[in-house]
Amino acid sequence: MSLEERLVSDTIFVTRRIFDETLNYLAEHVVVEGNDTDRVLSSDELQAGAADAAGILSMVTDRIDSQLMDSCPNLKMVANFAVGFNNVDLDAASERGILVTNTPGVLTETTADFAWALLMAAARRIVEGDRLVRDGKFTAWGPRMLLGHDVHRKTLGLIGMGRIGQAVARRARGFDMDVIFYDPYPVPAEVVDKLGARSTPLEELYRTADFISVHVPLLPDTHHLLDDDAFAQIKPNAVVVNTSRGPVVDEQALVRALEAGTIAAAGIDVFEHEPQVEPGLLALDNVVLAPHIASGSHDTRLRMSMLASENLVCGLRGDRPPNLVNTEAWEQRKQ
Repeated sequence: MSLEERLVSDTIFVTRRIFDETLNYLAEHVVVEGNDTDRVLSSDELQAGAADAAGILSMVTDRIDSQLMDSCPNLKMVANFAVGFNNVDLDAASERGILVTNTPGVLTETTADFAWALLMAAARRIVEGDRLVRDGKFTAWGPRMLLGHDVHRKTLGLIGMGRIGQAVARRARGFDMDVIFYDPYPVPAEVVDKLGARSTPLEELYRTADFISVHVPLLPDTHHLLDDDAFAQIKPNAVVVNTSRGPVVDEQALVRALEAGTIAAAGIDVFEHEPQVEPGLLALDNVVLAPHIASGSHDTRLRMSMLASENLVCGLRGDRPPNLVNTEAWEQRKQ
């Protein structure tokens, strides 16, 4: 059997409904099975559906753990439809020689657009204003009605200066903002100079930024990075935006900070126990809540879908996928 014939005989399992263009591409290379709805599958359903699969095209909502991997004896690859991959047990995958990929780069600008949209909406109280008009409570213009916070010529603090953080920094230049950032990893000097940004310790960023936008992966040392102690250091007129991962922010601490006026407002796209939302957030007017849609433009989600599929086909063909996360699994295969 030729390599291409073997590839076509491989079955892949797609965990959620995706784009027709992607399914058509996959069908040219593999046998496609999967969930054709938008419903998140239970662990049992996922195990049953992927039992014979050589590859899984997974979503960030799917838990790909050792139990699932052991229930899928033919599994060679997991292509995650996301930049993050904290839903996949990388150690377990590497131990079993299962390749794991993600979809970086393609959603950078779209996510930065949305982070900026949340920043503006929270600062200028746009959602509150929309609700006021729809509820028929806008009876006359008033000089103190729904006063928000200026964005131009203020200080933007970025926690994380990777692709998305840099993209948000570029947008800040159009608002004549001072940009400061904290990143535990080195950022090339030419990038920092081009953006006109300045690196600061995290504590200084908390004390000086008028707007804080979070762009870090979920790791043990970023879990609850923004907690009660962090919010106590942030300026009371500051707006905090999170489009990274929900558990980076302690939601109960955020509620306390918003209720007490420790910070002015927040814009949140991701949640600690998604899709559940901390009830205290739902009761507050000074937070804008979005249902994890920072990358949610048609063009970007289609590109993510195609990239995940291309990674999958590449890996099942026996080539190193371009967006391989666990390189140790690839090295193990080559031994």
